[in-house]
Amino acid sequence: MMTRLYDYQVAAIDGTAVDLSDYRGKVLLIVNVASQCGFTPQYKGLQALYDKYRERGFVVLGFPCNQFRQQEPGDGPQISTFCETHYGVSFPLFSKIDVNGRDAEPLFDYLKAAAPGLLGSKTIKWNFTKFLISRDGARIQRFAPSTTPEKLEPAIAALL
Repeated sequence: MMTRLYDYQVAAIDGTAVDLSDYRGKVLLIVNVASQCGFTPQYKGLQALYDKYRERGFVVLGFPCNQFRQQEPGDGPQISTFCETHYGVSFPLFSKIDVNGRDAEPLFDYLKAAAPGLLGSKTIKWNFTKFLISRDGARIQRFAPSTTPEKLEPAIAALL
């Protein structure tokens, strides 16, 4: 059987298990995030999109990652507090993961294969790489870290 997006289970920032099937029927924006990155202010834009569209079935899922210049050194409670205090983040955050390499979170291996980067690259190059997923989980688009949340709004609105 071919693995689908909704077959994955991930750990919430507090360590509890979350089945991605809980998000079936939602438009998802899955992002690898970090608290000490040049792109960290994108948290504000991600939260704004979540606030604007969540009633229509849109959810941002943030996955902290420390693989890029150790820009996410904190533990779950520190990351959660930082995001809430500095950016008012209320969208779901998950436990810190790797997105590349032998210990990569299987969900991210799936996303990288489904939506390769520039020139077919399967690696994630930096924090705040974004994957936009349709309600049925079938269409996955990848956006570069430099693509601001505001620039994603037309693509998100089209899927809603």
